[in-house]
Amino acid sequence: MTTTIAETGFAPARARRRSRFRQILPYLLIAPSVIMLLGLIAYPLLFALRSSFYFWNLQIGAEPLAFVGIDNYRQALTAFDFRAALLNTLVLSFLGTAIEFAAGLGIALVLLRALPGMNVVRALLILPTTIAPIVVGFLFRYLYDPSAGLLTYILRSLALPVPAEGLLGSPVTALGAVLFADVWQWTPFFAIVLYASLLAVPDEIVEAARLDRASAWTILTRIKLPLIRRTAVIIVMLRFMQLFNTFDTVLVLTRGGPGTSSRTLGYSLYEQGLVNFNIGLVSAMTWIVVLIVNAIVALYVFFAFRKEEW
Repeated sequence: MTTTIAETGFAPARARRRSRFRQILPYLLIAPSVIMLLGLIAYPLLFALRSSFYFWNLQIGAEPLAFVGIDNYRQALTAFDFRAALLNTLVLSFLGTAIEFAAGLGIALVLLRALPGMNVVRALLILPTTIAPIVVGFLFRYLYDPSAGLLTYILRSLALPVPAEGLLGSPVTALGAVLFADVWQWTPFFAIVLYASLLAVPDEIVEAARLDRASAWTILTRIKLPLIRRTAVIIVMLRFMQLFNTFDTVLVLTRGGPGTSSRTLGYSLYEQGLVNFNIGLVSAMTWIVVLIVNAIVALYVFFAFRKEEW
């Protein structure tokens, strides 16, 4: 009888421990990922924040030389090349995201049609996104060559003006040439994701709209796009943040030139940090970029999801 009572007493305690373990198990499983993210993101940002208040140039010394307060931030905001890089980055980010989304949506709508060879087209479409941006930069560098580039030849064949110094050598066309290379590589990303989202739209709703004599434009804007809105909003946000940090394509194609006509914030960070070794200034620039991107994304998310019910 004593053994039975003991066993009966231990059973609830064992059940409580098992229940408590099941409650904390999800947190234990995600803890390594959270710790890794904190180590890879939080620590570098805090290190950059501290460094941004010091004069620290590795060409002069291995340690910070003096506390300068917000002078690095003031210097970054008043530098002409930083302002030009910010403007170019904003143009590249907003215009590039809009073009890639619109073109990707058009391609996705074409992929929905049962045309011959669509399976091959879908397989080939994803290939540009698998190429490293550095490789894309070298590819378009040859395509833009003033004397033997294919794109230059096509433009001249169409009687379109091409600068004598080439598309990459002219301040008027350099940023557009960088943008075109990025659009070529990342439009398929939008196309594939939007195509997958459009496949999930119920056929019954579309057929009902067609029976009501709704036009193709009405079906797209009133039915399909609202149903894939969340997916579209998220991929636009992700792509905008990627474009805002564009660096490698600019490095290979133009190195921010001619002058500052194609300079981006990503390239400016590279130049100040890994060419001039100005750690204090580049840390301040990093935090300015972080604040700008987070402000834009926060406004975007607020207006995009303010009417959403989660």
